[in-house]
Amino acid sequence: MTSKLDDRPWVERDLPPVKPRVQIGTYSVRRWVAILAVIAVVVGGPLGISYLRAVTVAGGGTFGAKSVDWVRSMGGSRLVAGVENTWYGHHAPPKGGAPSGALDAQGVDPAAVDPQAPTIPLSPLGKPAAVQSIAQPPLPAEGQWEPLGRTVAGGAAMYAAFIRPDAVHTSLTAGLVWMDPRVIDLRLVAGSQQPGGTGWADQAPLPVGERSRLLATFNAGFRLSDGRGGYFEAGRTGRELVDGAASLVISKDGSATVAKWGRDATMSASVYAVRQNLSLILDGGLVTPEVSQNSTRAWGATIRNEVLVWRSGIGVTRNGALIYACGPGLSVASLAEIFRHAGAVRAMEMDINSTWVTFISYKPVAGAPPDTNNGSKLLPGMSGKADRYLGPSTRDFFAVFARPGSSVTDVSPSAVVPSPSLNPLLTRTPPPSPTPWPSTSPALVYPTYYPTPSPSVSPLYPSP
Repeated sequence: MTSKLDDRPWVERDLPPVKPRVQIGTYSVRRWVAILAVIAVVVGGPLGISYLRAVTVAGGGTFGAKSVDWVRSMGGSRLVAGVENTWYGHHAPPKGGAPSGALDAQGVDPAAVDPQAPTIPLSPLGKPAAVQSIAQPPLPAEGQWEPLGRTVAGGAAMYAAFIRPDAVHTSLTAGLVWMDPRVIDLRLVAGSQQPGGTGWADQAPLPVGERSRLLATFNAGFRLSDGRGGYFEAGRTGRELVDGAASLVISKDGSATVAKWGRDATMSASVYAVRQNLSLILDGGLVTPEVSQNSTRAWGATIRNEVLVWRSGIGVTRNGALIYACGPGLSVASLAEIFRHAGAVRAMEMDINSTWVTFISYKPVAGAPPDTNNGSKLLPGMSGKADRYLGPSTRDFFAVFARPGSSVTDVSPSAVVPSPSLNPLLTRTPPPSPTPWPSTSPALVYPTYYPTPSPSVSPLYPSP
């Protein structure tokens, strides 16, 4: 028997096998380490570059929001939804209490209201009826509409109101904006990632030459891959439209309605843009059955329907007015109830989470363009700056303009620059009697029952 200590070179030794190694320059490394390093470079390199591009792109929100969007774009929507559902489930809003601020114009900063401004006349459709209070008893002036932002042709184009969203979370405040379709020109503005691409008829950033008639901007819907809907604008399709999907349909004259695609609205020559997102949450003035369905099929690969989180939506009333609603601590059901109490007949959910829910109105000093100094968020808790939609944007959004040719009234130079919250932009309550209004479009006819002045939408609608 040969000893392992035998140092005679002609005698074979029983030594352990040598592990395979790879020579890299002057270094020798294990083969499996080299293989993993190659995989990390091949796979991780492009991913790293993709991530860096995602978090450094202009107009994509905060670093965290950009990171989450990148994970979603890489197929991680369900992963993100799971994390968000867990987090929000453990961070529910408080129950009871009262709002920290006034819910009406009594909370206006007097220095921000133009002392020389005349009492603002009513819009062509008149001042909307007060929003019915959900939480009882109602607070002073809760749900009362007040003129918002710039006037068009001497009258109000938008009104704002505030209510508590439910009878349990009474310290929260939801905001609503009523928009008159006869004087506004609504536009769907493409973002660099949603729907993506270039050459859209309306694309961020908004052209400087059009900002002189800009009234407001607000968020659109989910990422198109998560919202079970399509995108169409000016003859171009960003994502195929889906029959049955909740749709904000914009006509070529700038008027708009909320519809169930294929039933209430179909493609025609008068359709200028369509943004779809999920299903209707209010239909015929009633909350839809889908609101109680907790499934990704109904609400996309995102937060569950009952989770209380920042949410937004848009609806249409019987006389064709648009209503935007939003707030913190909302479920899909409570958002639908807000629209029902505000008098909408159809409504749809738009984007959610505090990063994306944004409504900004503008009221610049005469001669100045809309910017962060004269923009005002509907609710103080909204994230981002007041000029977030005036520059580059990864997400699509909506811009509310005055109709072309209409005069827009700004604040006189005597007014103090508004602070970045809504209340300083509320103005005096208008007189009870409407003032005559010149028609901006003689051919524009509004049916008494169906609220859409577009021939692309059927005038037949089931009675609620």
